[in-house]
Amino acid sequence: MNNNLPLTDDLRVFVTVARRSSFVAAAAELGVSAAYVTKRVKIMEGTLGAALFNRTTRRVVITEDGERAYHWAQKILDDMDHLMEDISTKRQSPRGMLRVCSSFGFGQNIVGPALSQLVEKYPALQIRFEVFDRLVDVGAEGFDLDIRVGDEMAPHHIARQLAPNHRVLCAAPGYVQRHGLPSSLADLANHPCLIIKERDHPFGLWKLRNGPDEQTVKVRGPLSSNHGEIAVNWAVDGRGIVLRSLWDVGPLLQSGQLVQVLPQYTQEANLWAVFPARLETSAKVRVCVEWLQERLPQALLLHRR
Repeated sequence: MNNNLPLTDDLRVFVTVARRSSFVAAAAELGVSAAYVTKRVKIMEGTLGAALFNRTTRRVVITEDGERAYHWAQKILDDMDHLMEDISTKRQSPRGMLRVCSSFGFGQNIVGPALSQLVEKYPALQIRFEVFDRLVDVGAEGFDLDIRVGDEMAPHHIARQLAPNHRVLCAAPGYVQRHGLPSSLADLANHPCLIIKERDHPFGLWKLRNGPDEQTVKVRGPLSSNHGEIAVNWAVDGRGIVLRSLWDVGPLLQSGQLVQVLPQYTQEANLWAVFPARLETSAKVRVCVEWLQERLPQALLLHRR
């Protein structure tokens, strides 16, 4: 029997370096020193008898042998994870690391608390949660789940709807008093709009639906941001019209700090769990998705109050 095989931990270190293209970034993600990462990669290269990376002072580039090793290492690690998950499922106790990502405001206000409750229920489960202002390539960037607002999905991913949601147009009463209300979508061009560059939202293009009819309008304004909460605060200050999810602006509409504009128009923005096809049978992913399907609708209702 050949015992001269890479250790599972070394495969995880190697895969992380390959994904991050950096020994330092991989060390930070794994919670170890860069020297440890370098040592484990060298040991694995010695075991395989091949250089896995070309290193310079500025870059770490995976070699052709490294690409082949990455393919097999990822498959082996997935199979190991599925083995542990399959056994743990029989004990009704999912365990191990689950990497989840989402967008800024939604992640902080809705997803984060739900994941905290999930770990409380399954203490053997570890969750690493990160938020971004951009669209994440879930599998390529090493995440198991992307909790996403919006209905556009890449074909190589699997998506499960978690809760219905839509975006609405709104502005402050003071803004309406000064500028009046737009009479149509086309009239939005005559109003300052607060544009959010967030993840996959096309900048300055708003697609809105009135029943079966969908229209796209080009909007502009003096203020824009990549953070939805900032744009909503600007709207409350009377700086313009904002398009934002109902889960976010619901309390402001109820309190009267904002009023709906052109209320017959909405934008579909349902809540989804998106994950790579290779994780379709993952017990950890399944448990998390089922938990979010149960908890997120409740969280949205509470957040709107």
